[in-house]
Amino acid sequence: MAHIQLTALPRVLKTESVVAMRDNGRVPGNIYGFEIAPTAVSVDQNAITKTFSQTGETLVIDLDLSGASHPVIITELQRDPITHFITHVDFRRLDVSKKIEAEIPIRFTGISPAIKELGGIFVRSLEELKVFGKPDAMVHFIDVDIAVLKTFEDVIRVSDLKIPAGLEVAVPADHAVATVQPPRSDAEMASLNEAVDVDVTKIEISTEKKLDEADAVAAPEESKK
Repeated sequence: MAHIQLTALPRVLKTESVVAMRDNGRVPGNIYGFEIAPTAVSVDQNAITKTFSQTGETLVIDLDLSGASHPVIITELQRDPITHFITHVDFRRLDVSKKIEAEIPIRFTGISPAIKELGGIFVRSLEELKVFGKPDAMVHFIDVDIAVLKTFEDVIRVSDLKIPAGLEVAVPADHAVATVQPPRSDAEMASLNEAVDVDVTKIEISTEKKLDEADAVAAPEESKK
């Protein structure tokens, strides 16, 4: 399998500002793992964004660092909570001849008659599939066609999934992956809209008790002054 290519630059921790690096469109990170000392690196923001969209945390990347190519996977990726830009990335160098453990995302496709025609509610019981295998056997997604969910009794189980050659599933075969539940009745919807009764008196008493306890703790400190 051909690997995605990505270039990294070595990073000098004591002299390079992480803020300035990010302002210049680079993402700080680290590489560690098989036959390599932990090394601080940086990668281009646009390049790592595109790469991650293609590989996720399961596909092998050929990371070029100072002219040497390292087979790696992304093990941790952090994003800014507001801009969603990648702010940090960790790479793990692999021994491609040895099996690794990975959690491959499940991607649901198709249209379920139980949803479209019966108005059911789609329920995901499994978001990722834990597997073992050599790095080059890994895939980005496990695709699952939900068109087989025709009634509310139908269940897609792990045993129904099409597993790529070379991968061993570490989840019980009878584990549910997806089902469709019947739509909620009018009575159920009404019960969800009912106001929750709260005893305000009890809340106030509880608050006063906590304040008293806090004063009791603070009192010895004040007595020392």
